[in-house]
Amino acid sequence: MQFEVLVADDHAIIRDGLTKILSDTQDFIVAGQASNGNAVLDMIRQRDWALVILDISMPGRNGLELIKLIKIERPRLPIFIFSMHHEEQYAVRAIRAGASGYLSKEADMDLLLPALRKLVHGGMYISPKVAELLATDVSPNRTALPHSLLTNREFGVFSRIVRGMTMNAIADELSLSIKTVSTHKSHILFKMHMTNQVELVRYALEHKLLDAQSPD
Repeated sequence: MQFEVLVADDHAIIRDGLTKILSDTQDFIVAGQASNGNAVLDMIRQRDWALVILDISMPGRNGLELIKLIKIERPRLPIFIFSMHHEEQYAVRAIRAGASGYLSKEADMDLLLPALRKLVHGGMYISPKVAELLATDVSPNRTALPHSLLTNREFGVFSRIVRGMTMNAIADELSLSIKTVSTHKSHILFKMHMTNQVELVRYALEHKLLDAQSPD
């Protein structure tokens, strides 16, 4: 039996690489590709899929919202996040949103196929690192890290602020008003007990939260 997979990534080289890897197996076939979030939604509405391999940083829809929208359309469809973002940044949020597995693109590729096989047979793929993050997240004795208190939207604004984007640029990218972005920034500083952008950047560096891109 072959499981039909939808590969969704905005980089053609990643889509082609995954297609090549899966074509060398007996149990997977890439039956479709998508380069943006809107195309993903269109394709999952058109037919059944065994699995979606999804880059969390997709144009057209913000990443965490896209996971939730896919699960609304296809509640039983397993979503495997294959992301440039390290686990510390988005793994817990992605799994909360409905993903069944998360793997960094920098991870050992020997982990990929066993992870995908777990998902298509009804399981989840939780790496030791993600398991540790999830355990910490639900522990009643944990002291919550300040960034974990942010909503997904606030975290998206936070990640752009620490990358040096201006309020105008953030507003344009997220289709928000500057006033709304400024309000989010105020909430972020309040929740994280910080007073300025320099402190936010220092925090992001210390907690490995600084990336070239943000999915939200």
